Amino acid sequence: QTEFCELLKTLLTQSNLIVLLKFLFAEVDNVAQCHIHLAQTLREEARKMEDFREKQKQQRKKTETVMDAAHKQRNLQFKKTMDAKKIYEQKCRDKDEAEQAVHRSANMANQKQQEKLFVKLATSKTAVEDSDKAYMQHVHTLDKVREDWQSEHIKACEVLEAQECERINFFRNALWVHVNQLSQQCVKSDDMYEQVRKTLEMCSIEKDIEYFVNQRKTGQIPPAPIMYENFYCPQRNAAPPGKTTGPNLARMLFYVLSSVDDPDYSLVDDYSLLYQ
Repeated sequence: QTEFCELLKTLLTQSNLIVLLKFLFAEVDNVAQCHIHLAQTLREEARKMEDFREKQKQQRKKTETVMDAAHKQRNLQFKKTMDAKKIYEQKCRDKDEAEQAVHRSANMANQKQQEKLFVKLATSKTAVEDSDKAYMQHVHTLDKVREDWQSEHIKACEVLEAQECERINFFRNALWVHVNQLSQQCVKSDDMYEQVRKTLEMCSIEKDIEYFVNQRKTGQIPPAPIMYENFYCPQRNAAPPGKTTGPNLARMLFYVLSSVDDPDYSLVDDYSLLYQ
């Protein structure tokens, strides 16, 4: 646009076209100012969106921290429960082996060996009871941890769902506003261009040409012709005003004939009035 206007400046004079051109400059400047204002508005909208994104990021980080803690606690308790289960099952197998050993030694005559087997069986039963209590305690604890984890998971899902709804709504409204701003800018630009078109309709080629002629004219009478001037003639032959005639040949011939005896002509070798 600037190059186009500069080119027009070199081609136009101070006519109505240059006035229209100045008006075009003004409208183009107005459009540029509108674009600058639109850019500032879009930057402000982008800043709001960035702030909104950062706010949701912080909220999501808090929720994720709580969820990570609950998840780690649940995994830790699950591991403890599985370990307690393995110990309980092993103690049960030890107890079963002790009972089988006692039954096999029922017909044995060695009383001392039987007493050892009974002691081992009693010890294994006590170990089974203790491991069973520990296993049940871990299961109850795991169930409580699971309930807490599930509750936190539900809360986190609700928070994330609310964030997603808020994000979609915010993004939709931001795009709506953005499109409205662009549409408004197009309407403003079109109005300004329409003003330029209306102004251009006022342009008159005849008036521009008349203006140029009035500004650059040199007069209504054409310049007089260049007359012949004899070097030896003291008077210049001038044509009558308004009449384009050539030099007065009769007067020039009379002057030449009357100057034959002039001493100056004697200086010319082989001088003759007749052309050779």
